[in-house]
Amino acid sequence: MQRDLHTDIAIIGGGVGGCAAALAACRMGKNVYMTDEYDWIGGQLTSQAVPPDEHKWIEQFGCTRSYRRFRDEVREYYRQHYPLSEYGRSAYYLNPGNGGVSRLCAEPRVTHAVLQQMLAPFVNSGKLTIHTRCKIIKAHRHGNEIQAVTVRSENGEKLTVHAPYFLDATECGDVLPLAEVEYVTGAESKSETNEPHALEGPADPHDIQAFTYCFAMDYFEGENHVIDKPVDYEFWRTFQAPFWPNPQLNWVSPDPKTLEPTEETLFPGTDKYPLFIYRRIADRANFTAGTYPSDISLVNWAQNDYFLGNIYDVPGHLAEKHLYQAKQLSFSLLYWLQTEAPRPDGGAGYPGLRLRPDVVGTTDGMAQAPYIRESRRIKAEFTVLEQHVSAAIRGDQGAEEFPDSVGIGCYRIDLHPSMRGRNFLDISSLPFQIPLGSLIPKQVTNLLAACKNIGTTHITNGCYRLHPVEWNIGESAGYTAAFCLNQGMTPSEVRADAAKLAELQTLLTASGIELAWPKIGAV
Repeated sequence: MQRDLHTDIAIIGGGVGGCAAALAACRMGKNVYMTDEYDWIGGQLTSQAVPPDEHKWIEQFGCTRSYRRFRDEVREYYRQHYPLSEYGRSAYYLNPGNGGVSRLCAEPRVTHAVLQQMLAPFVNSGKLTIHTRCKIIKAHRHGNEIQAVTVRSENGEKLTVHAPYFLDATECGDVLPLAEVEYVTGAESKSETNEPHALEGPADPHDIQAFTYCFAMDYFEGENHVIDKPVDYEFWRTFQAPFWPNPQLNWVSPDPKTLEPTEETLFPGTDKYPLFIYRRIADRANFTAGTYPSDISLVNWAQNDYFLGNIYDVPGHLAEKHLYQAKQLSFSLLYWLQTEAPRPDGGAGYPGLRLRPDVVGTTDGMAQAPYIRESRRIKAEFTVLEQHVSAAIRGDQGAEEFPDSVGIGCYRIDLHPSMRGRNFLDISSLPFQIPLGSLIPKQVTNLLAACKNIGTTHITNGCYRLHPVEWNIGESAGYTAAFCLNQGMTPSEVRADAAKLAELQTLLTASGIELAWPKIGAV
């Protein structure tokens, strides 16, 4: 069965950028359709189960008003629905998990509930239609315009969505190949970009960052929650990449900044960093006694980064193989932790570690979706390069100022190991702007990139890919598409018209999107 739907703006992908885009476009009075292929909208925050990576000024400035509202509502959700302890109630900036990676480590179910709350008025009024468990299978393009896309639900039903504007907010840039939009994958050559950390030789489209299947676990000393031995455990138990200091399943891994072997541990109590609190999403101290029998930690570590093959622009059987093997790596990491991981007391294994499928909304215990760090990237009207944001290059000048700024972001240039055997690259960057030109493909006039598929390079993707930046990209894309509909102009025409660009930027500023940073240091 095939049906048709007509709307103002079609957002393909319901992750962080997609949700922010839907909020913006609906606030502009547009009818919006949004699809996502998983049970939960929210992408990195929910189906991928990754607590937000944010900069150190996030509580005061450096994000959009709606992203700050999202963060406030996550805290309010806990205050309204959870029995907080006196310690938890006293925290003005409540961090439910008190995780080390973020000032807001929370459970994926809560972040999903909050996103649903934020979108509920538009869903209930009929302005926004959301289809989950639904994937794009075809794009219908005529000349330089996309006229429609066809999506298929998990039960096989097809829907063709017609719209004057489309936003690609998928995790891997799935609209781009289907609509024959020019794009880039992998690592650029230094001869192309002149970036100091680009490849010395030719560009390599397969040199893509690792992806990860995250999982949640808690712990009960003296109990046995050991899972069945994973099928591929013996492989992962001995696997050692040529650039790694030891086998993958080990407490020692490269320091991302220095690449020196660095030993970590599981729990506090030693001089080594305790990984259990790194992405802890529930800290019992925040809740009344008995609410949580154990803290809950989200595992997204160097040890379960999968870099043996990519899942897009490869034959389907290879994509399935790599997804399977990535899950096997994460299951093997858990089994190693439960059975063989060296303990500070001289013993081995923590059998009391318990996999928590309920926390991530699956039956097998792995997150609904793999955590994707690097997407296909549009060949954009403007591409952000390392020399635009690098602290080493720009120094006291600050990051490059873009006259077409539609937002800001801040994160280190953080690249995980790649499919071609390159190690971490983690270098300092400066607080940066998001240029409108990076959201606009060179050829297609009615498509905007709305997440980490914008015009960055392999290098700058490392700082433009994080949660608050993706939110800002999506939100600005949503406002821009709605603005273009109202003006009868394309995004490219708006960008080229100084007066109209200023009008768009005024709209963004009035909507709570910061376009420039105060003068602050590198990260």
